[in-house]
Amino acid sequence: MQNNLSDKPQAGRFGEYGGQYVPETLMHEIEKLTEAYNHYKNDPLFKDELTDLLHKYANRPSLLYHAQRMSEDLGGAQIYFKREDLNHTGSHKINNVLGQILLAKKMHKTRVIAETGAGQHGVATATVAALMGLECEIFMGQVDTERQALNVYRMRLLGAKVHSVTTGTGTLKDAVNAAMQEWASRTEDTHYVIGSVMGPHPFPTMVRDFQACISAEIKKQIITETGHLPDAVVACVGGGSNAIGAFYHFIEDKHVRLIGCEAAGKGIDTTQHAATLERGTTSIFHGMKSIFLQNDDGQINQVYSISAGLDYPGIGPEHAALAAANRAEYVGITDDEAVAAFEYIAREEGIIAAIESCHAVAYVKKLAPQMRTDQIIVCNLSGRGDKDVAAIARYQGEEIND
Repeated sequence: MQNNLSDKPQAGRFGEYGGQYVPETLMHEIEKLTEAYNHYKNDPLFKDELTDLLHKYANRPSLLYHAQRMSEDLGGAQIYFKREDLNHTGSHKINNVLGQILLAKKMHKTRVIAETGAGQHGVATATVAALMGLECEIFMGQVDTERQALNVYRMRLLGAKVHSVTTGTGTLKDAVNAAMQEWASRTEDTHYVIGSVMGPHPFPTMVRDFQACISAEIKKQIITETGHLPDAVVACVGGGSNAIGAFYHFIEDKHVRLIGCEAAGKGIDTTQHAATLERGTTSIFHGMKSIFLQNDDGQINQVYSISAGLDYPGIGPEHAALAAANRAEYVGITDDEAVAAFEYIAREEGIIAAIESCHAVAYVKKLAPQMRTDQIIVCNLSGRGDKDVAAIARYQGEEIND
């Protein structure tokens, strides 16, 4: 695979992971993007403009909410939720999209494209493209367009063209493939807004930096609320953007456990899961060296999750490095556990959270009773669950309209 790709060995590395494994047709554009990002991330006017958008448009800082009923019901640790579900468009995705599309404007791009699984990144991209007057096209696997029909309609309502990708498994992996092919064919006016901490450098670093506002806010808010840092930060992980955003400013705080929750689907001992770090091996795919679920011949496996946002066969390179260094823990959560958590947090706290986020909530349910009452867990609620209600109802045997 590497024979057909150009790579700069030292570019964007997290230990042995990361890099720039892209066709020659994309390398020039990747270099331009890297140069632009390295300039604008330190530009005071760019930073002020982005901060203003985050505050006045995206509704940041998001709330840190003490879940008292859950804390009392589960016993043990005090549970706090970082409410990314309250952001404009309903998830953490807006943080990264505002940064990338603002950067695209500075690069004089007039068109943006994006991949999406659960639809939240697609909605955020369509939203900001409308705000900034850019043409927008979204690539989404056919399976995901069916189970996330509401978000497809939202994207179209916002003026985006949505491409239903029928190749492969018709899920997130195939949407990424299609978006990358489209970008390679039209770089002169187009920026590819990658939605997670994946892909060739500078995307894993750039997306992390745009999402790191989450952990910066958590650190400030939890100290104000309790006087000290949390004992654990928990987040769901697909590609890994909300998790790295929640983890980043705690990486050097060694006593804070960082826990990522992957999609174990029907169980990690079956073939129907997306538990990359529990069952994956090192390879190169989608422009990066990382951990992927693959067969003995090096072919990427089909993956499964009830969550359209977590059924990706790999993970961002920084997560792979954190796992290798034993700085972060990664655990698998099954569909049944995530659905039970979806219902539990709704009943206990009046919050309908995204099924992706409920993978993290499910682990909090296990972890909290094992801890003391003076200890603290912060769980990142990466998105709201409106999009999932009909699908979860069907999963539970009740047919309702979307």
